[in-house]
Amino acid sequence: MVQFLITYKNLILQILLSLTLTLLLTFLKIPVFFLRGLHTYIHPDNVQSGVRAAIRRPDGPDSAPGQPSKSNPELRKRSKSKSNPEFDENNAQIFRLKLDEAHLQTRLYFNEYSNAFTFSFVAISCLLLQLLYLNNESDDKNSGFLVNGVFVPVLLGFAGVSKLLVLLGKIAYEKSASRRSEKQLSVILGAVGLVLGNVICFTFSPKFFDFNFESIDGFGKMFVAVLMGCFSGFLFIPAVKSARCFWLGTDQIRSDLVMLSCDWFGRAVLYVNHMMIVLTVLLWINPLAGMFVNKNINRKSGSADMLFGNIGFSPSDFAKFRVWCLLATSIVQIVALRPNIQMYLNEALLSWYQRLHASRVPDLDFSRAKVFLHNHYLCLVVLQFLGPPVLLLLFLGLSQIDGISPENYQYICSLAPCSAFVKEVALFMAWWILFVWTIYSSATIFLYRRCILYMS
Repeated sequence: MVQFLITYKNLILQILLSLTLTLLLTFLKIPVFFLRGLHTYIHPDNVQSGVRAAIRRPDGPDSAPGQPSKSNPELRKRSKSKSNPEFDENNAQIFRLKLDEAHLQTRLYFNEYSNAFTFSFVAISCLLLQLLYLNNESDDKNSGFLVNGVFVPVLLGFAGVSKLLVLLGKIAYEKSASRRSEKQLSVILGAVGLVLGNVICFTFSPKFFDFNFESIDGFGKMFVAVLMGCFSGFLFIPAVKSARCFWLGTDQIRSDLVMLSCDWFGRAVLYVNHMMIVLTVLLWINPLAGMFVNKNINRKSGSADMLFGNIGFSPSDFAKFRVWCLLATSIVQIVALRPNIQMYLNEALLSWYQRLHASRVPDLDFSRAKVFLHNHYLCLVVLQFLGPPVLLLLFLGLSQIDGISPENYQYICSLAPCSAFVKEVALFMAWWILFVWTIYSSATIFLYRRCILYMS
């Protein structure tokens, strides 16, 4: 018995970690705690009495100091005009409340969000344990997939990727969650991504992208191209929503309303998040990637004739630097999730505010519908924002795992060479997720900047 425990200590440690984390996350309700405290908005006919309005018309009793009140003679004279139709002030109010467990459990896709959060956290924790501790403890990394414990993180990693991919595909085409034009465009972009994936895998790589697929056969390249097409289609709507949240959170519309935009810390997180994504993507694009590598670092002969290729990182250090940039980008994306979700909820507040001041007798039916839909699909949007950084972490962890050999995973390795498929392809898919996210979000921000798109 003692010999058994010593032999399979890595496997037992991985199983204990996964079970312990699952129980803790479930009983402590960490997925609910992650979203608790965010502010949502509802209309007065959907709330009990005693809740104060977050924003009212300037002549309301809760108007801020310095704003006009009902005692203003001009407003009193205007309100007595018989030519104006009646306006119900109570129906124009909107209320703000903090999200708690009772509110979140009534949202659509709450169970899917809770399960995905728990499963992803457990899988990432097992990958970290394997990378930071068990790889160093194991003397023989090829001693067996059960002995070195690598079976558990690899199994959870592939299961997590599959689960999130299916979820992203399911919620991308949820009825009423997004515009019909956005869904149609996401299908078109998915097809474009499939075609571009075939071109990259069979022709352009590594001419324009610093990835090498020579050790992967044609079936493996086609599988990678299909994955690229899926992510190209599924990530379009989340990236567009993220761009709208960035535009609103950084107050690019110049509304000067404190409740619509982020505070200074939230704005800094949104700016850093966008810049980190763009910079990390550029590190794998040639010839820019070659500018950071010192190609003459191992040469014994003389002085360099040209500056290009003679300064920068060594190839091994540059590879580690890019991996650390991927890790930092995924962490910043997770940190930016709460500000992004709050800005998504604030979109409904912006719609209400715009229509409240659009005319003397506002038509608030559209803003009422938008407030309802933003509340109803809250957990769906959380999954769309949480999925990309978690997938990035899972792919990055799988790309760094040692101990995966054809003898241990005969079925998987019969489809593609294990070393290339798990390491190179996983790293490429992590980069591809960031690449399509950067293209979609940057293009949307550019359209907002050129006033082709606008917030409503």
